[in-house]
Amino acid sequence: MATQKVGKILIVDDNAGIRKALEILLPLYFAEVKTIPAPTMLATALQQFHPDVVLLDMNFNTSINTGNEGLYWTSELKRMAPDVEVVLFTAYADIQLAVEGMKRGAFDFIVKPWENAKLVEVLSAARDKARKALQKGAAPQADSKPSKSKMFWGSSPAMREIEKTISKIAPTDATVLITGENGTGKDVLAQEIHAQSLRSERPMVAVDAGAITETLFESELFGHVKGAFTDAHADHAGKFEQADGSTLFLDEIGNIPLHLQAKLLRAIQNRNIMRVGGSQIIPVNIRLICATNMDLEALVREGRFREDLYYRINTVHIALPPLRERKDDIVPLAEIFLRRYAEKYHRPLDGLDDGAAEVLKSQRWSGNIRELQNCMEKAVILSEGTRLTAKDIKTEHTQAASAPAGNLRAISDDEEERLVRQAMERTGGNISAAAKMLGVSRPTLYTKLKKYGL
Repeated sequence: MATQKVGKILIVDDNAGIRKALEILLPLYFAEVKTIPAPTMLATALQQFHPDVVLLDMNFNTSINTGNEGLYWTSELKRMAPDVEVVLFTAYADIQLAVEGMKRGAFDFIVKPWENAKLVEVLSAARDKARKALQKGAAPQADSKPSKSKMFWGSSPAMREIEKTISKIAPTDATVLITGENGTGKDVLAQEIHAQSLRSERPMVAVDAGAITETLFESELFGHVKGAFTDAHADHAGKFEQADGSTLFLDEIGNIPLHLQAKLLRAIQNRNIMRVGGSQIIPVNIRLICATNMDLEALVREGRFREDLYYRINTVHIALPPLRERKDDIVPLAEIFLRRYAEKYHRPLDGLDDGAAEVLKSQRWSGNIRELQNCMEKAVILSEGTRLTAKDIKTEHTQAASAPAGNLRAISDDEEERLVRQAMERTGGNISAAAKMLGVSRPTLYTKLKKYGL
């Protein structure tokens, strides 16, 4: 007996031949199939057709082949119709961009030229997820529920000592300074301190202090009253007020300009603020946690960080060790990320094989836990078996050994400049896409651009 065809598939592709082929294939497996040639028609198609799944091409402009259109329309699709699953249609060279698309909410990706069985399998899984979620009355949004990050303490003596310290100081209102390299988990530790505190019933308020522009510093932290400046159309409570009765986490505090540090110190000392343009003193009851990857003592000696502010925020100092100093924690952490992303990206993975574990342990992980997490997410997305193997693990170090000729490794300066210019031209000046094409990080590419005056 024939299987009942279920589900509505919307195909967005500017290639008429591809649309025609899919109009023949997909109706054999799905109840309704509709094709449109351009993503600008998406809004109307979503309203009229109500698809379960959108199969979205990543490139529509013949002169631009960066895949950025696909990323943009993925985000737009999830905004317009969060209950619709998105499957990306991509060329082999754009796989890295498809991975980025999945991070933005796409269900999966299909590489052109496609295998019919694989295409039907992925679209069917996406359809089933969309329909199941709708039956439950909930839209299937990736990461829609903010999960409380649980601190992974591991087995290293340094982390065990930190765990003991946190259990003692978390229930108090002691100000905490967390230091450590980028990616060591300073924000996660701050959340853990808050979760163990007596203020945990209210959400922690976090702010990247170093990212606030000087002109908005006071307004963001202390708030403003209506009419205080041109765009102040209404009263606004700053981060200090928002954190009243809870915890205020100031990340990257070492990046705050010296002349603004005095204003911050005054608010911390007095535990009250005054909104920009206002005259009323507002008391605030906060627990303060600060974090930085900078050496604040060195900045104090150089006159770039106020000594009185340093001592005010340094009641309890916790230094998070880099991942290379806790080698035994690498594989357990990797397995945590593997389970998380296998569930998120619908991959039938049940662990790492010995080869993958050895590769992970051999890396320096200069980006620490964040780099390991990104590596595992990428490996899970690109995996095909039931266990991750050594070849699935892609880091800057492992890729260096097998870099293609078009990559910026072990080549002359003249050739390097040529490749950088070529990548920037092909990507229309898009730094992220060019960096991916060249197999380097964005900061590395910025350095190369500066080096060659581009």
